[in-house]
Amino acid sequence: MKVDPGEDIIYQGHPSWRAILSFYLKGVLLSVAAALVVWLLTGLFGDAEDGLASGVLIAAVVLTILIGFVKRVATEYTITDRRLHIKRGIISRHTQETQIDRAQNVNTHQTAIERLLQVGTVNFDTAGSGDYDFAFVGVSDPDEVVQAVDEVQRRRETPRSGTP
Repeated sequence: MKVDPGEDIIYQGHPSWRAILSFYLKGVLLSVAAALVVWLLTGLFGDAEDGLASGVLIAAVVLTILIGFVKRVATEYTITDRRLHIKRGIISRHTQETQIDRAQNVNTHQTAIERLLQVGTVNFDTAGSGDYDFAFVGVSDPDEVVQAVDEVQRRRETPRSGTP
C-alpha cells in the first residue's frame, strides 16, 4: 500500500497461519483420498503401483501447502491514521479501501475453534457501502485490530491544540 506523506501506519498484517489450518486439513484429506483412488484403480487394472499413489499424495500435499501459503501472504491488511485497506492477490489484484472516518461499527467474530487458535474476523460497517463485505479475515488477535481502529478514531475526534 502506498502511504501518503504524513500518513502513519497503525496496523499492518496478513491472515495468521493458524487461520488456514482448516484449509490445510481439507487439502491433506483430499490428497489422501486422491492417492487412495489412484492406488485402488492401479490395483484393479494392473499391478498395484504404490509409487504412483505415493507420488500423487506427495504432489497434492505440497500443492496444498503452497496454495495455502500464497493465499496467506498475498492478503495484506493495513490500518493507517486515515484509511482501512485490504489488498488480495499476486497476479490478479483486488483492493478494498475506505476512509477511517467511514467505519461506523467494528465487530469481531470468532468460532469456538478460532478462539482456541486465537484468530478471528474483524468486520467493518462503513457508511454508505452495504454492497460488499469489508473484513479482516483470519487475523491473529482481532481485539488488537479493534483497539487500533478505536485509537485512530479517538485521535481524529480529539481537537488538536492550536486548531480553531
